[in-house]
Amino acid sequence: MKPSRIFIIISLLLAMVATSCKIGQRYARPDVELPSRLDGTVIADTVSIGDLPWNQVYADTLLQTLIEMTLDNNKDMLIAAAKVKELAAMKRIDVANLFPDAALRLYAEKEQDNYGGNNSDDDDQFDIKARITWELDLWGKLRWAKDQSMAEFLASVENRRALQMSLVASVAESYFELVALDNELKIVSQTVDARREGLELARIRYEGGLTSEMTYRQAQVELASAEALIPDLEQKITLKENEIAFLAGEYPFDIERVELPEDVMIPVSLPVGLPSALLERRPDVREAEQELIAANAQVGIAYTSMFPQINLTADLGAESDQLSDILRSPYHLISGTLLQPVIGLVKNKARHKAAQAAYEQAVYAYEKAVLNAFMDAYNAIVRFNKTKEIYESQYRLERSSRSTLDLAQLQYMNGVIGYLDLLDAQRTYLSAQISLSNAVRDKQLAVVNLYKALGGGWKSAE
Repeated sequence: MKPSRIFIIISLLLAMVATSCKIGQRYARPDVELPSRLDGTVIADTVSIGDLPWNQVYADTLLQTLIEMTLDNNKDMLIAAAKVKELAAMKRIDVANLFPDAALRLYAEKEQDNYGGNNSDDDDQFDIKARITWELDLWGKLRWAKDQSMAEFLASVENRRALQMSLVASVAESYFELVALDNELKIVSQTVDARREGLELARIRYEGGLTSEMTYRQAQVELASAEALIPDLEQKITLKENEIAFLAGEYPFDIERVELPEDVMIPVSLPVGLPSALLERRPDVREAEQELIAANAQVGIAYTSMFPQINLTADLGAESDQLSDILRSPYHLISGTLLQPVIGLVKNKARHKAAQAAYEQAVYAYEKAVLNAFMDAYNAIVRFNKTKEIYESQYRLERSSRSTLDLAQLQYMNGVIGYLDLLDAQRTYLSAQISLSNAVRDKQLAVVNLYKALGGGWKSAE
């Protein structure tokens, strides 16, 4: 066959493949009914804090440094990045399968026959051949495989984004909790100092005969109770620092942070955006959809596997029994193979049904991811709104407790009330101080949770 005819045949085959059909059900996003808005407002926000990169939400530079360190060094983040690279390479393999595969063969054989002992004959062979093999994708099997690998690659990208979103939130939460623990330790330490002074005063009054021994002993108990809180808080602070270091991919180290919870600036109000936009901002939802696309492609692969498979093979080159004549000895061979599943048809049908069931599972998984996203958003909005109310209540309680304690101390010094009444006022004020500190922390955590629930945090800092 002349080379021109070979070229014509290959061109016709290329045109046939290019116009071949892709059998199977094309992917369509499941129709999920979305709520009209994410919060109780009549008019939904057209913008959302979830659209902002994390460094615009968390303005504390010390916290920003910890987040950047975590995103660079966290081991789960590095594993996810390596997974993206792996699936990117696998995607290129499935794309390459759509095109012919070529290999070069260089072969030399030195052989001598001598049948009967008196008939020596040389039977050498020298080959230079290029072999081209090609599976014609008439039904779309290879294109479905390419779609599957592309979806799996994009799912790994979304998984990495979801991990980044979670890590940003985890570091911010741990940082705010650490600052709150520092503040609680400061409150308890101040209380211990005050109770030491109270114990000294109780001792003087007891020795002077102004109060009973019971009052003096009670002051000792109150001091010991306050001192017992310090080791537990110091332990929690150390463990929280180690937790942040682990997230950052480092061995334990001293975490630099602000001194007071009030020093951490957070947004006062957070726009939540439109419900439909939440599906685009949440990486976990987008990952679930890519997994659904991959499952749909797997159905296409299983279905097209039941149709005949056509493979073409072409050898082009030179072949001779004399090395000196090899360039003057052209050789070509074109062959085709039709493979029709017969015995394996039952297994292929079963694979198709299994792939359909797997796709059905992926649909439910996607719908669950959407429901989970909206549940997270609704819960985060409720917490954000209620923590502000709780903070205001705790602030008023702390102010009232402070005034009550000042009055109780004055009345005790003047003998108007007993020591037990003063202790009640002291205990109430300590509890109010700690509750207010925790309310500040909860406000900060509510911002973190709402920002994460709205899909914020996966965008890189600018």
